[in-house]
Parts: sequence; structure tokens; C-alpha cells
Amino acid sequence: MNIDWELLKKEAINASKKAYAPYSNFPVGAAGLVSDGRIVSGCNIENASYGLTLCAECSMISNLLMSGGGRLVAVICVDGKAELLSPCGRCRQLLFEHGGNELQLLTPSGPQDMSVILPWGFGPDDLDKKN
Repeated sequence: MNIDWELLKKEAINASKKAYAPYSNFPVGAAGLVSDGRIVSGCNIENASYGLTLCAECSMISNLLMSGGGRLVAVICVDGKAELLSPCGRCRQLLFEHGGNELQLLTPSGPQDMSVILPWGFGPDDLDKKN
């Protein structure tokens, strides 16, 4: 599948403009290409109880599931200045769950597989393994 990284970046930038970040003043946007060609996006949503804050990737995964599900093929995360960001550990796990090892994440050095971003990722297949 052809990945239009510029289009994904524009979608992530647009999402970052919708962020609710009154505490950190650090808006984040994420956009992902789904295996059926759809683009899903999300933004960070902060909360006065900081631990309840949702990352942009969480919001994007919610959008993915609410719009029909599927597998993520490519993802990009940006800050409010359109600079690339690395997902936090929790979000790497969410991305792995919905895209697997082959999911591509755009990094400053180019696209990287999730197997590089989250080595030895733990997912649904691990739950099926018997001792």
C-alpha cells in the first residue's frame, strides 16, 4: 500500500489544532492510515487530574474503532509546531495492538516498523500461547 506521508502529516497537524491542552500547552496530533485506505486521527485531551489525560494516539485508536475498525498501516505523531514526536510507551503498546510489527511510524530518520519502535512487543498472540 502506498503511504502518503505528507497527507498523514497534514491530518496530524489538523488534529493537533483540536487538542485540549490547557495544562501543558503541548498540543499533539496523530494520524493513521488504515488497511482499507481510511485515515483516522486524534488529539491529546488533558484533564485536571493529570493521570486521566488521553494521548493523541489513544484518541486516534478510539476513532479507528468507532469508524469501523481495521488494521493500522502507517502512523505519524506531531506536536503543535508540526515536529515529529515519538509515542510514549503506553501508546506504542496501543499502536502495536492495532497494527502489529509491520505498522510503520514516521520518525526523523524515516519510517520505522513497530518491531523497531517496540521490540518484543506483547500482543494478542502472546495470550494464546500455552505453557
